[in-house]
Amino acid sequence: MKLVGIVGSNAVGSYNRLLLQFIQKHFNKLIELDIVEIDKVPLFNQSDDQTQSPVIQDIAKRIEAAEGVIIATPEHNHTIPAALKSLIEWLSFKIHPFENKPVMIVGASYYTQGSSRAQLSLRQILDSPGVNAIVLPGNEFLLGNVKEAFDTDNNLKDQGTVNFLASCLEKFIRFIKVVSALEDKEENIKVIKPIEEDLFANGKIDTTIEGIDMNAPDWVEQVNEKVKPATGNDYVNLNRGVLTVNQIDQFLRSMPMELTFADSNNQFLYYNSVLPPEEMLAKRYPEQAGNPLGACHPDFTHKNVKWVISQLRSGKQENVRVHVPTHGPDKYVVHNYQAIRDDEGNYMGINEYIMDLKPTIDWYLQQTGQELVGGKDTVSGASQSENKKADAVSGASATETVEEPAVDTVSGASSH
Repeated sequence: MKLVGIVGSNAVGSYNRLLLQFIQKHFNKLIELDIVEIDKVPLFNQSDDQTQSPVIQDIAKRIEAAEGVIIATPEHNHTIPAALKSLIEWLSFKIHPFENKPVMIVGASYYTQGSSRAQLSLRQILDSPGVNAIVLPGNEFLLGNVKEAFDTDNNLKDQGTVNFLASCLEKFIRFIKVVSALEDKEENIKVIKPIEEDLFANGKIDTTIEGIDMNAPDWVEQVNEKVKPATGNDYVNLNRGVLTVNQIDQFLRSMPMELTFADSNNQFLYYNSVLPPEEMLAKRYPEQAGNPLGACHPDFTHKNVKWVISQLRSGKQENVRVHVPTHGPDKYVVHNYQAIRDDEGNYMGINEYIMDLKPTIDWYLQQTGQELVGGKDTVSGASQSENKKADAVSGASATETVEEPAVDTVSGASSH
Protein backbone atom coordinates (compact mmCIF):
# COMPACT_ATOMS: atom_id res chain seq x y z
CA MET A 1 0.00 0.00 0.00
CA LYS A 2 1.42 3.37 -1.04
CA LEU A 3 1.23 6.17 1.51
CA VAL A 4 2.59 9.69 1.77
CA GLY A 5 4.25 10.83 4.99
CA ILE A 6 4.28 14.59 5.53
CA VAL A 7 6.99 15.99 7.78
CA GLY A 8 5.10 18.64 9.75
CA SER A 9 8.17 20.79 10.34
CA ASN A 10 10.39 22.83 8.04
CA ALA A 11 13.30 22.63 10.47
CA VAL A 12 16.55 21.04 9.38
CA GLY A 13 16.54 18.81 12.42
CA SER A 14 13.16 17.23 13.17
CA TYR A 15 12.26 14.27 15.34
CA ASN A 16 9.01 14.03 13.41
CA ARG A 17 11.04 13.46 10.25
CA LEU A 18 12.98 10.84 12.17
CA LEU A 19 9.72 9.18 13.20
CA LEU A 20 8.52 8.98 9.60
CA GLN A 21 11.89 7.63 8.49
CA PHE A 22 11.62 4.95 11.14
CA ILE A 23 8.11 4.04 9.91
CA GLN A 24 9.39 3.98 6.34
CA LYS A 25 12.24 1.65 7.26
CA HIS A 26 10.69 -0.56 9.93
CA PHE A 27 7.34 -1.18 8.26
CA ASN A 28 8.50 -1.41 4.65
CA LYS A 29 6.83 -4.80 4.22
CA LEU A 30 3.54 -3.30 5.28
CA ILE A 31 3.56 0.02 3.46
CA GLU A 32 5.52 2.02 0.89
CA LEU A 33 6.00 5.43 2.45
CA ASP A 34 6.87 8.47 0.33
CA ILE A 35 8.19 11.16 2.70
CA VAL A 36 7.25 14.74 1.76
CA GLU A 37 9.21 17.74 3.01
CA ILE A 38 7.56 21.14 3.46
CA ASP A 39 10.61 23.39 3.85
CA LYS A 40 10.08 24.91 0.39
CA VAL A 41 6.37 25.63 0.89
CA PRO A 42 5.72 29.39 0.78
CA LEU A 43 3.73 31.12 3.49
CA PHE A 44 0.09 31.06 2.49
CA ASN A 45 -1.12 34.35 1.05
CA GLN A 46 -4.30 34.37 -0.96
CA SER A 47 -3.26 37.63 -2.60
CA ASP A 48 -0.19 35.92 -4.05
CA ASP A 49 -1.65 32.71 -5.43
CA GLN A 50 1.07 30.07 -5.74
CA THR A 51 -1.21 27.11 -6.20
CA GLN A 52 0.42 26.31 -9.52
CA SER A 53 3.98 26.60 -8.23
CA PRO A 54 6.10 23.46 -8.67
CA VAL A 55 6.40 22.78 -4.94
CA ILE A 56 2.64 22.93 -4.30
CA GLN A 57 1.78 20.96 -7.42
CA ASP A 58 4.38 18.31 -6.62
CA ILE A 59 3.03 17.70 -3.12
CA ALA A 60 -0.57 17.73 -4.33
CA LYS A 61 0.13 15.12 -6.99
CA ARG A 62 1.98 12.87 -4.56
CA ILE A 63 -0.96 13.03 -2.15
CA GLU A 64 -3.47 12.34 -4.92
CA ALA A 65 -1.46 9.32 -6.04
CA ALA A 66 -1.30 7.84 -2.54
CA GLU A 67 -3.94 5.70 -0.89
CA GLY A 68 -3.49 7.48 2.43
CA VAL A 69 -1.47 10.13 4.23
CA ILE A 70 0.42 10.10 7.52
CA ILE A 71 1.15 13.53 9.00
CA ALA A 72 3.82 13.79 11.69
CA THR A 73 3.36 17.06 13.54
CA PRO A 74 5.34 18.85 16.23
CA GLU A 75 3.51 21.17 18.61
CA HIS A 76 4.07 24.93 18.57
CA ASN A 77 2.06 27.12 20.92
CA HIS A 78 -0.57 24.43 21.47
CA THR A 79 -1.12 23.86 17.75
CA ILE A 80 0.62 22.80 14.58
CA PRO A 81 3.60 24.68 13.10
CA ALA A 82 2.89 27.57 10.77
CA ALA A 83 4.66 25.80 7.92
CA LEU A 84 2.31 22.83 8.10
CA LYS A 85 -0.71 25.11 8.33
CA SER A 86 0.47 26.99 5.26
CA LEU A 87 0.74 23.74 3.33
CA ILE A 88 -2.82 22.77 4.24
CA GLU A 89 -4.04 26.25 3.31
CA TRP A 90 -2.51 25.93 -0.14
CA LEU A 91 -3.98 22.44 -0.52
CA SER A 92 -7.48 23.66 0.29
CA PHE A 93 -7.44 27.00 -1.51
CA LYS A 94 -8.01 26.13 -5.16
CA ILE A 95 -7.02 22.47 -5.20
CA HIS A 96 -8.20 19.80 -2.79
CA PRO A 97 -5.97 16.71 -2.78
CA PHE A 98 -6.94 15.88 0.81
CA GLU A 99 -10.63 15.57 -0.03
CA ASN A 100 -11.87 12.12 1.06
CA LYS A 101 -8.25 11.05 1.60
CA PRO A 102 -7.68 8.85 4.68
CA VAL A 103 -5.22 10.52 7.04
CA MET A 104 -3.43 9.25 10.14
CA ILE A 105 -1.86 11.70 12.59
CA VAL A 106 1.27 11.01 14.60
CA GLY A 107 3.55 13.35 16.47
CA ALA A 108 6.65 13.70 18.56
CA SER A 109 7.63 16.36 21.05
CA TYR A 110 10.34 17.09 23.57
CA TYR A 111 8.10 16.75 26.59
CA THR A 112 5.55 14.34 27.94
CA GLN A 113 2.44 15.25 26.02
CA GLY A 114 3.73 14.11 22.66
CA SER A 115 2.03 16.83 20.56
CA SER A 116 -1.45 15.95 21.87
CA ARG A 117 -2.82 19.47 21.51
CA ALA A 118 -1.34 19.91 18.05
CA GLN A 119 -2.91 16.60 17.00
CA LEU A 120 -6.30 17.71 18.29
CA SER A 121 -5.97 20.99 16.42
CA LEU A 122 -4.87 19.19 13.26
CA ARG A 123 -7.93 16.93 13.39
CA GLN A 124 -10.17 19.99 13.40
CA ILE A 125 -8.27 21.56 10.54
CA LEU A 126 -8.41 18.43 8.40
CA ASP A 127 -12.15 18.20 9.01
CA SER A 128 -12.75 21.72 7.71
CA PRO A 129 -14.79 22.34 4.58
CA GLY A 130 -12.32 22.65 1.73
CA VAL A 131 -9.89 20.20 3.31
CA ASN A 132 -12.41 17.46 4.03
CA ALA A 133 -9.93 14.71 4.79
CA ILE A 134 -11.08 11.53 6.52
CA VAL A 135 -9.02 11.22 9.68
CA LEU A 136 -8.47 7.89 11.43
CA PRO A 137 -10.38 8.15 14.72
CA GLY A 138 -8.63 7.30 17.98
CA ASN A 139 -5.28 5.55 17.71
CA GLU A 140 -3.36 8.61 18.85
CA PHE A 141 0.35 7.98 18.53
CA LEU A 142 1.96 10.54 20.86
CA LEU A 143 5.72 10.21 21.17
CA GLY A 144 6.78 12.24 24.19
CA ASN A 145 10.30 12.81 25.57
CA VAL A 146 11.49 12.22 22.06
CA LYS A 147 15.12 13.09 22.75
CA GLU A 148 15.41 9.82 24.63
CA ALA A 149 13.16 7.79 22.32
CA PHE A 150 15.65 6.89 19.57
CA ASP A 151 18.90 4.95 19.70
CA THR A 152 22.07 5.84 17.78
CA ASP A 153 20.72 4.08 14.68
CA ASN A 154 17.56 6.19 14.80
CA ASN A 155 15.39 3.27 15.83
CA LEU A 156 12.74 3.55 18.53
CA LYS A 157 14.16 2.00 21.69
CA ASP A 158 11.00 0.88 23.42
CA GLN A 159 9.47 -2.27 21.96
CA GLY A 160 6.07 -1.45 23.48
CA THR A 161 6.07 1.83 21.58
CA VAL A 162 6.99 0.03 18.36
CA ASN A 163 4.21 -2.49 18.91
CA PHE A 164 1.66 0.25 19.50
CA LEU A 165 2.81 2.08 16.38
CA ALA A 166 2.44 -1.16 14.43
CA SER A 167 -1.10 -1.64 15.71
CA CYS A 168 -1.99 1.95 14.72
CA LEU A 169 -0.62 1.41 11.23
CA GLU A 170 -2.48 -1.87 10.81
CA LYS A 171 -5.72 -0.19 11.84
CA PHE A 172 -4.99 2.66 9.46
CA ILE A 173 -4.59 0.22 6.60
CA ARG A 174 -7.91 -1.41 7.45
CA PHE A 175 -9.43 2.06 7.74
CA ILE A 176 -8.20 2.95 4.24
CA LYS A 177 -9.77 -0.21 2.85
CA VAL A 178 -13.10 0.54 4.55
CA VAL A 179 -13.10 4.12 3.24
CA SER A 180 -12.22 2.87 -0.23
CA ALA A 181 -15.03 0.31 -0.12
CA LEU A 182 -17.53 2.96 0.96
CA GLU A 183 -16.46 5.29 -1.83
CA ASP A 184 -16.74 2.50 -4.36
CA LYS A 185 -20.21 1.71 -3.06
CA GLU A 186 -21.29 5.32 -3.32
CA GLU A 187 -19.80 5.50 -6.79
CA ASN A 188 -21.68 2.43 -7.92
CA ILE A 189 -24.99 3.12 -6.26
CA LYS A 190 -25.30 6.83 -6.90
CA VAL A 191 -28.58 6.90 -5.02
CA ILE A 192 -28.81 10.64 -4.73
CA LYS A 193 -27.16 13.02 -7.13
CA PRO A 194 -25.97 16.06 -5.18
CA ILE A 195 -27.96 19.18 -5.90
CA GLU A 196 -25.97 22.18 -7.05
CA GLU A 197 -26.83 24.81 -4.48
CA ASP A 198 -28.15 28.08 -5.89
CA LEU A 199 -26.73 30.74 -3.57
CA PHE A 200 -28.62 33.50 -5.35
CA ALA A 201 -32.05 32.14 -4.51
CA ASN A 202 -33.32 32.20 -8.06
CA GLY A 203 -35.88 29.57 -7.20
CA LYS A 204 -39.04 29.97 -5.18
CA ILE A 205 -40.51 28.21 -2.18
CA ASP A 206 -43.95 28.52 -0.59
CA THR A 207 -42.79 31.28 1.76
CA THR A 208 -40.87 33.33 -0.77
CA ILE A 209 -42.17 36.88 -0.86
CA GLU A 210 -42.24 37.82 -4.52
CA GLY A 211 -42.08 41.21 -6.12
CA ILE A 212 -39.46 42.68 -3.80
CA ASP A 213 -35.77 42.87 -4.66
CA MET A 214 -33.87 40.56 -2.30
CA ASN A 215 -30.89 42.89 -2.46
CA ALA A 216 -32.83 45.97 -1.44
CA PRO A 217 -31.40 47.50 1.75
CA ASP A 218 -34.96 48.17 2.95
CA TRP A 219 -36.19 44.68 2.10
CA VAL A 220 -37.66 44.24 5.61
CA GLU A 221 -39.60 47.49 5.42
CA GLN A 222 -40.93 46.68 1.94
CA VAL A 223 -42.00 43.22 3.09
CA ASN A 224 -43.77 44.67 6.12
CA GLU A 225 -45.67 47.00 3.83
CA LYS A 226 -46.64 44.20 1.46
CA VAL A 227 -47.60 41.29 3.73
CA LYS A 228 -48.69 43.16 6.86
CA PRO A 229 -47.17 40.62 9.27
CA ALA A 230 -48.31 40.10 12.86
CA THR A 231 -46.72 42.64 15.15
CA GLY A 232 -46.56 43.80 18.74
CA ASN A 233 -49.07 42.00 20.94
CA ASP A 234 -50.54 39.81 18.18
CA TYR A 235 -50.59 36.22 19.38
CA VAL A 236 -48.72 33.43 17.61
CA ASN A 237 -49.58 29.76 18.13
CA LEU A 238 -46.42 27.74 18.73
CA ASN A 239 -45.40 24.24 19.68
CA ARG A 240 -45.83 24.21 22.64
CA GLY A 241 -47.39 27.51 23.78
CA VAL A 242 -48.74 30.86 22.64
CA LEU A 243 -46.66 34.01 22.65
CA THR A 244 -47.01 37.50 21.31
CA VAL A 245 -44.73 38.74 18.55
CA ASN A 246 -43.00 41.00 21.07
CA GLN A 247 -42.38 38.08 23.40
CA ILE A 248 -40.92 35.95 20.59
CA ASP A 249 -38.71 38.80 19.43
CA GLN A 250 -37.33 39.52 22.89
CA PHE A 251 -37.01 35.82 23.63
CA LEU A 252 -34.78 35.37 20.57
CA ARG A 253 -32.79 38.51 21.36
CA SER A 254 -32.12 37.26 24.88
CA MET A 255 -30.38 34.11 23.63
CA PRO A 256 -26.70 34.06 24.68
CA MET A 257 -25.63 33.52 21.10
CA GLU A 258 -25.91 35.07 17.66
CA LEU A 259 -28.77 33.48 15.72
CA THR A 260 -29.31 33.57 11.98
CA PHE A 261 -31.97 31.96 9.82
CA ALA A 262 -31.62 31.20 6.11
CA ASP A 263 -34.48 29.40 4.37
CA SER A 264 -34.35 26.41 2.02
CA ASN A 265 -34.20 28.79 -0.94
CA ASN A 266 -30.87 30.07 0.44
CA GLN A 267 -32.25 33.46 1.37
CA PHE A 268 -30.93 35.16 4.52
CA LEU A 269 -34.12 36.18 6.35
CA TYR A 270 -33.34 36.93 9.98
CA TYR A 271 -30.76 37.52 12.69
CA ASN A 272 -31.31 38.41 16.34
CA SER A 273 -29.96 41.91 16.14
CA VAL A 274 -28.70 42.94 19.58
CA LEU A 275 -25.21 44.37 19.18
CA PRO A 276 -23.70 46.75 16.63
CA PRO A 277 -22.06 44.81 13.77
CA GLU A 278 -18.54 45.64 14.91
CA GLU A 279 -19.20 44.07 18.32
CA MET A 280 -20.62 40.81 17.00
CA LEU A 281 -18.69 37.55 16.73
CA ALA A 282 -19.77 37.45 13.08
CA LYS A 283 -20.86 40.77 11.69
CA ARG A 284 -24.40 41.14 10.44
CA TYR A 285 -25.85 44.34 9.01
CA PRO A 286 -29.52 45.36 9.15
CA GLU A 287 -29.67 45.98 5.42
CA GLN A 288 -28.62 42.39 4.67
CA ALA A 289 -31.86 40.80 5.83
CA GLY A 290 -33.51 39.43 2.70
CA ASN A 291 -30.30 39.02 0.71
CA PRO A 292 -29.56 35.75 -1.09
CA LEU A 293 -26.65 33.98 0.60
CA GLY A 294 -24.50 34.50 -2.46
CA ALA A 295 -24.66 38.24 -1.90
CA CYS A 296 -23.59 37.85 1.74
CA HIS A 297 -20.28 36.19 0.93
CA PRO A 298 -17.35 36.88 -1.38
CA ASP A 299 -17.11 34.66 -4.43
CA PHE A 300 -14.11 32.71 -3.15
CA THR A 301 -16.14 31.33 -0.23
CA HIS A 302 -19.07 30.13 -2.29
CA LYS A 303 -17.70 26.63 -2.70
CA ASN A 304 -17.54 26.21 1.07
CA VAL A 305 -20.97 27.72 1.53
CA LYS A 306 -22.42 25.29 -1.00
CA TRP A 307 -20.69 22.37 0.67
CA VAL A 308 -22.11 23.16 4.10
CA ILE A 309 -25.64 23.62 2.76
CA SER A 310 -25.45 20.42 0.72
CA GLN A 311 -24.38 18.49 3.82
CA LEU A 312 -27.38 19.78 5.75
CA ARG A 313 -29.94 19.57 2.94
CA SER A 314 -28.96 16.01 2.03
CA GLY A 315 -28.89 14.87 5.65
CA LYS A 316 -25.27 13.73 5.48
CA GLN A 317 -24.79 15.91 8.52
CA GLU A 318 -27.39 17.56 10.74
CA ASN A 319 -24.91 19.96 12.29
CA VAL A 320 -21.68 21.35 10.87
CA ARG A 321 -19.43 23.02 13.44
CA VAL A 322 -16.49 25.30 12.71
CA HIS A 323 -14.13 26.72 15.32
CA VAL A 324 -13.05 30.23 14.32
CA PRO A 325 -9.73 30.97 16.02
CA THR A 326 -9.64 34.66 15.17
CA HIS A 327 -11.02 36.17 18.35
CA GLY A 328 -8.03 35.95 20.66
CA PRO A 329 -7.10 33.71 23.59
CA ASP A 330 -10.00 34.80 25.80
CA LYS A 331 -12.63 33.31 23.48
CA TYR A 332 -13.44 29.96 21.90
CA VAL A 333 -15.90 30.86 19.18
CA VAL A 334 -17.79 28.14 17.34
CA HIS A 335 -20.09 28.59 14.36
CA ASN A 336 -22.81 25.94 14.32
CA TYR A 337 -24.90 25.27 11.24
CA GLN A 338 -27.95 23.25 12.23
CA ALA A 339 -30.40 21.84 9.67
CA ILE A 340 -34.02 22.81 10.27
CA ARG A 341 -36.66 20.27 9.20
CA ASP A 342 -40.45 20.16 9.40
CA ASP A 343 -42.38 17.37 11.11
CA GLU A 344 -42.06 15.23 7.99
CA GLY A 345 -38.31 15.70 7.85
CA ASN A 346 -38.32 18.09 4.90
CA TYR A 347 -35.43 20.55 4.86
CA MET A 348 -36.56 24.08 5.77
CA GLY A 349 -33.27 25.92 6.09
CA ILE A 350 -30.41 26.62 8.45
CA ASN A 351 -30.22 27.73 12.05
CA GLU A 352 -26.78 29.25 12.41
CA TYR A 353 -25.86 29.91 16.01
CA ILE A 354 -22.54 31.39 16.97
CA MET A 355 -21.28 31.40 20.52
CA ASP A 356 -18.21 31.80 22.65
CA LEU A 357 -17.86 28.55 24.60
CA LYS A 358 -15.12 29.75 26.90
CA PRO A 359 -17.35 31.28 29.64
CA THR A 360 -19.28 28.00 29.84
CA ILE A 361 -16.07 25.97 29.97
CA ASP A 362 -14.62 28.25 32.64
CA TRP A 363 -17.79 27.98 34.70
CA TYR A 364 -17.79 24.19 34.41
CA LEU A 365 -14.16 23.98 35.53
CA GLN A 366 -14.83 26.31 38.43
CA GLN A 367 -17.86 24.32 39.56
CA THR A 368 -16.21 20.92 39.29
CA GLY A 369 -12.70 21.85 40.37
CA GLN A 370 -11.31 20.16 37.27
CA GLU A 371 -8.55 21.54 35.06
CA LEU A 372 -7.91 21.29 31.38
CA VAL A 373 -5.11 18.90 30.52
CA GLY A 374 -2.08 20.86 29.46
CA GLY A 375 -2.91 24.00 31.36
CA LYS A 376 0.82 24.50 31.63
CA ASP A 377 2.64 24.43 28.36
CA THR A 378 5.18 21.69 28.69
CA VAL A 379 5.43 20.77 25.08
CA SER A 380 6.89 23.19 22.68
CA GLY A 381 9.91 25.26 22.91
CA ALA A 382 8.13 28.01 21.08
CA SER A 383 5.60 28.59 23.86
CA GLN A 384 8.29 29.22 26.33
CA SER A 385 8.82 32.53 24.68
CA GLU A 386 5.63 33.64 26.43
CA ASN A 387 4.54 35.23 23.22
CA LYS A 388 0.89 35.08 24.12
CA LYS A 389 -0.16 37.14 21.17
CA ALA A 390 1.33 34.69 18.73
CA ASP A 391 -0.22 31.82 20.63
CA ALA A 392 -3.61 33.36 20.49
CA VAL A 393 -4.33 33.69 16.86
CA SER A 394 -2.44 30.78 15.54
CA GLY A 395 -1.10 31.39 12.18
CA ALA A 396 -2.69 31.29 8.85
CA SER A 397 -6.23 30.57 9.80
CA ALA A 398 -6.49 33.79 11.62
CA THR A 399 -5.02 35.58 8.77
CA GLU A 400 -7.18 33.86 6.56
CA THR A 401 -8.82 36.82 7.40
CA VAL A 402 -10.31 34.37 6.01
CA GLU A 403 -11.29 35.85 7.09
CA GLU A 404 -14.38 35.34 8.57
CA PRO A 405 -16.16 34.93 5.31
CA ALA A 406 -14.35 31.69 4.62
CA VAL A 407 -15.43 30.20 7.88
CA ASP A 408 -18.67 32.09 8.19
CA THR A 409 -19.77 29.94 5.39
CA VAL A 410 -23.48 29.99 5.33
CA SER A 411 -25.77 32.73 6.27
CA GLY A 412 -23.82 35.62 7.52
CA ALA A 413 -23.06 39.02 6.44
CA SER A 414 -19.42 39.03 7.23
CA SER A 415 -18.43 39.98 3.75
CA HIS A 416 -19.40 43.55 4.38
